[in-house]
Parts: sequence; C-alpha cells; structure tokens
Amino acid sequence: MPKSDIEIAREATMIPIAEVGEKLDIPAEELLQFGPSKAKLSMEYIKSLSDKPDGKLILVTAVTPTPAGEGKTTTTVGLGDGLNKIGKRAAICVREPSLGPCFGMKGGAAGGGYAQVVPMEDINLHFTGDFHAIGIAHNLLSALIDNHIYWGHEPAIDSRRVTWKRVVDMNDRALRQITNSLGGVPNGFPREDGFDIVVASEIMAIFCLANDLKDLTTRIGNMVIGFNRNREPIYARDVKGPGPMSVLLKDALAPNLVQTLENNPAFIHGGPFANIAHGCNSVIATKTALKLADYVVTEAGFGADLGAEKFFNIKCRKAGLKPAAVVIVATVRALKMHGGVDKKELGPENVEAVKAGCSNLARHIKNVQSFGVPVVVAINQFITDTDAELQAVKATAEGFGTTAIIASHWSNGGAGAEELATHVAKMADSGEANFKVLYPDDMPLIEKTRFIAQNIYGADDITMDGAVQKRFEELQKDYGHFPVCMAKTQYSFSTDPEAKGAPEGFTIPIRELRLSAGAEFIVAVAGAIMTMPGLPRVPSANSIYLNEDGQVEGLF
Repeated sequence: MPKSDIEIAREATMIPIAEVGEKLDIPAEELLQFGPSKAKLSMEYIKSLSDKPDGKLILVTAVTPTPAGEGKTTTTVGLGDGLNKIGKRAAICVREPSLGPCFGMKGGAAGGGYAQVVPMEDINLHFTGDFHAIGIAHNLLSALIDNHIYWGHEPAIDSRRVTWKRVVDMNDRALRQITNSLGGVPNGFPREDGFDIVVASEIMAIFCLANDLKDLTTRIGNMVIGFNRNREPIYARDVKGPGPMSVLLKDALAPNLVQTLENNPAFIHGGPFANIAHGCNSVIATKTALKLADYVVTEAGFGADLGAEKFFNIKCRKAGLKPAAVVIVATVRALKMHGGVDKKELGPENVEAVKAGCSNLARHIKNVQSFGVPVVVAINQFITDTDAELQAVKATAEGFGTTAIIASHWSNGGAGAEELATHVAKMADSGEANFKVLYPDDMPLIEKTRFIAQNIYGADDITMDGAVQKRFEELQKDYGHFPVCMAKTQYSFSTDPEAKGAPEGFTIPIRELRLSAGAEFIVAVAGAIMTMPGLPRVPSANSIYLNEDGQVEGLF
C-alpha cells in the first residue's frame, strides 16, 4: 500500500528555513520567521533587489481537468526539484490553498507523492495567516459600507445597489444569499447580501496583482462597491476603506518562503480562484523569485484555456513578465476520460481512447504556442500507463512540433523529473521565446471576449442578451482598456462541463459582466459559476481528525 501524501510529508527531513534562504543568498536577518520552517521576506529586502537581473520564468499548465487528476502542482514542484537536481539554481512559486476545498472535495494544494512542499499541514491549514488577513480586510470594508448607510454619510449609497458581498474561507452554500441588518432601527437598514469564498474576493485578485503596498492601497480605493440612486458608482475610497484595509494587509503582502521535500526553495503566496479570477500566485512573489533564482517555475490554475490564458493576458500584461517556456501537464488517465472512458474503466489499456482524448491536449498545445512561447508536454506517469498509450501522447506532441517527456516525480521526486528539467532549461535558455499577449489593450471589450472564445476555446461565437450588450457598452467608456477575465467551468472548453475533448460547433453565452476596477479587469461570466461553493455529500472534512499523537490525519 503506497504511503499517503500526508504520511510522506510527515516523514520529511526539513532544514531550517534560514538554510533554505541561503540557497538563494537571502540573509537570515531578512527572513521574518514563523517557527523553524516558514518565513516571510522583508519588503525592504525585496526593494533592494530591484537592480538585479531576472531569471527565466517557466509556466506549468495542464490539459482540461478531469476527476482522474493531472498533477499540475505536483509537476511544478517536481520540475523545480529536477532543475536543482541537474545543478540549476531554481525556485518554485505556487498559490496558497484555500480552506474551503481542503475540507470540501478537492483537497489541499501542496503537490503530492514525493513532489510536495512542506510543512504540508501548515500550508493547507492557516499557513501564515494571509487568507485571514485578506478576509478580515474585505469584511472591514463590508462593515464600513453598512455603517456609512446607517449614519447617512455622503456620498449617499443606494442600499438596493450595494454590490460588495462579505467573505469567509469555507464552502458554505447557506451563505450565498442572505438578508442583513434585521432586528429593527439599532441594527441598520435591512438589505439583501451574501457571502463569497475568500479566494473569490476582489481583494485577493488585487493582492496578487499589486506591485507594492502603495499600489495595493490605490487599487483598493478604486474598487466599485455599489451605486447611488442616480446609478453613479461609489468607490471603496468613498467610505474611507483603503487606509485601514492596507494596515490589515501590510504584513500579509510579504511573500512566504518554505521548502520542497528535497529542501529546495518554494514561494507560496496568494491564491485567487482560477475560474472567476486570474488564478495565479502573487506578482510580488514571482518577481522576487526571479531576482533570486536563475529559473522560476510557476503555475496557473486549471487547464491552459483558463489558467495559461489569464496568466499571459492578465498577469504578464500587467506585471511586464515574459515567460521563457511552458510545460503542459497531461496524464494518460485524463486523456482517456477526454476520449470518452468512464473513470471506473481507466485501468485497462485503451490506446484509441487516448488518441481521441489527445484532441484536448492538441488544442492546448496550439493555444499556448500562439503566445510565442516554446512548449513541452510533461506526461505525469501512472503505474498503469502502457507503452502504447504513452506513445500515442508522444505522437500527438510531435505532430505539433513539440516533445512529450515522461516524468515520474510523484514516485521519484526530482530524480523522476531530470529529463524534463534538462529539456525545459534548454528551451528557456534557447532564446526561442517571443512572448506576446493575444489582443491589444485598445481592442473593444466585447471583441476581446469574442477573441478569447473563438481563438482559445474554439467557439463559433459569443451570445448575450440586450442587458449584457448594454453593459459592454457602459463599461467600454471608462474601462475599455482593461483585459477580460473569463469566468466559466474549468471542465470543458465550452460552458458544458460534460463536453470533454475538444468540442466544436458551440457558442459561449455571456451571462453577466462584473467590474473589478481595483484588479483592473472585466469579469465575463459564461454559464453558471459559483463564487461560494457548497460541500459535497461526503466532504473531506468527514475524514480529517487528530490522531492519538496529536497529528493531523486525512489531509490530501
């Protein structure tokens, strides 16, 4: 019986975090330690790095997610260890896990097998408190809004048109829609309200796109939180939110340093949802890592259609980042599901299903190549994979002018990713990358949305009702230069989560537009998207407990 992720993580031999910092020449006094194995970097130290040259940025993305699993974070960690194994100075940058999925259905986000970041329990449970700081800053603004309404301050807010919800870092469907301020005059003016999960907060998106505390504060002030009776926008700065909120966020803004199972440096910082926000770790962490390491391996949420597209068109555009190489993670099991095989039937060899499912991989390869960055496919190996199935994946990659490399980092750690690491380093050093965003800032918002739908998803067109059409026109006036952040299911190129592979002949219905004026993008909601998930019938929380030795059991 193979060991569970938490058992492997618990047996890890961690070195003091100061020694991890030494690998990147970080002075011990610039690490703000949270015990022996976690630390934040001093913001003053980060400022001092500004004149240093940048290392090479490598993005890890994946095929469209399936219940069979792809292992994107596992591959990110394994590749980072593999690069260090072949003598490169490398670091990884990943997102912080949300408590909601940890106790829900998805589990944690610290990698798996022998390609993990540690301390695994701490990272998945509270970590350094960043998400709590973001949640309380968000809810402070909520309290300021209702207090502003209660006292009748100017500018007057129409309580029927408050768009700012509250947040909690847990899956709780009962809070999606609520009524607040009940109980009579002392408690204010009753109005409809609701909760999102913390990772869906615009504060989270801003936190991960801000360059520094000043930028963060300005962006917070620019957030639209509602409207007056003339339907004119009310901003967070109108209720005096930016100052106290920045006070709550100032320590959290410093990136976190931990280590992999092989004691290599890992920055874990921020974590916006990938299907309703841009799904990447913080700009501050990424830029800091690039100043300290020769190679930085990062990831973007879900498949390349959501994650890589937003990484390129939003994060790289806003932060001035230029990736040098991209890794697309695939598994034979996932490709079989895209080829029509039920999850219960994934064990037996089925080369034809793999070939059919490779249509999904092919579209992702083509999409990523359109950004001008060299691509390699990492086959995250399972013991049940057969030579014929693996060859089918390799043939698809070769048909698009790239390579598919088998990696066994889940079972063998960095040693299992040495071939992949050697190839990636060669790609990154080749100078082949000629990165470009897919659309210009001045393209109209509606055309940006159509461009993504047609050129990334393979849709025939977008559709919308008159109200959405009018909203496009309204937002175009002041925010037409913003990029578009598509919000849709992660399980398909289309808005039908059951449409596997590379569906064709479909349209993308734009149901709603949401202005994220602080994060500086427009969210185009396509299909049914939840910003407050619910727990499944049997949540992971049912299996999480402390054993007799006081150790956490059940995390994965």
